[in-house]
Amino acid sequence: MSADTAGTEYVAEFVDGPLEGEFEHRALLGGKPESRVGMMAAIDGLESLFWYDAVEQHEVNGQLRVRFRFDADDSDPAEFDEDDND
Repeated sequence: MSADTAGTEYVAEFVDGPLEGEFEHRALLGGKPESRVGMMAAIDGLESLFWYDAVEQHEVNGQLRVRFRFDADDSDPAEFDEDDND
């Protein structure tokens, strides 16, 4: 993170669900990380909306990191149905 973005960005870490293991730089809103994020992703060629909730935040070398957990109930289904792809 460069000096001009320090204090304006954080790193989101997706700990489970379809985006497990992904990291993304995101802007702080009002100086704080989001408590819930919606992420679009293509799974087997189908665009889906996945919701994640913040569960933990900590600093690593002066950089804010926020861990997000998948909310399956509010998200689009992530399973690909071969029968619908004829």
